[in-house]
Amino acid sequence: MSFLKAIFGSKPLSDKIQILQKPAYQKAIKNGSKVQLVDVRTAREYNNGHIKGAKNFDFFSSSQFKNGFESLDKSKPVYLYCQSGNRSQKAASRLVAMGFEEIIDLAGGYSAWSRN
Repeated sequence: MSFLKAIFGSKPLSDKIQILQKPAYQKAIKNGSKVQLVDVRTAREYNNGHIKGAKNFDFFSSSQFKNGFESLDKSKPVYLYCQSGNRSQKAASRLVAMGFEEIIDLAGGYSAWSRN
């Protein structure tokens, strides 16, 4: 039995989290308003540029983060991103603990998204 299975049961947390490269992520969120797309950067970062249709739930604001995600459907995929991919990975782990079933993270974050 692996260490993760011993702690988290038969389904490790990583099974609920996927990291997609920009082309696959772009394709996945193409439906716009039907997608739960969340930017976990600060409001200042978000206001300096974000992916169209993204909601902003600041990872560093515990109450905003928690309240924002509580308004989403836990049974539907959540698409996350931050500036580089670090915060969104931490956010994804929090979401698993909150009961979300499927979390998709943008590899390289908004930095990767905004590059041509």
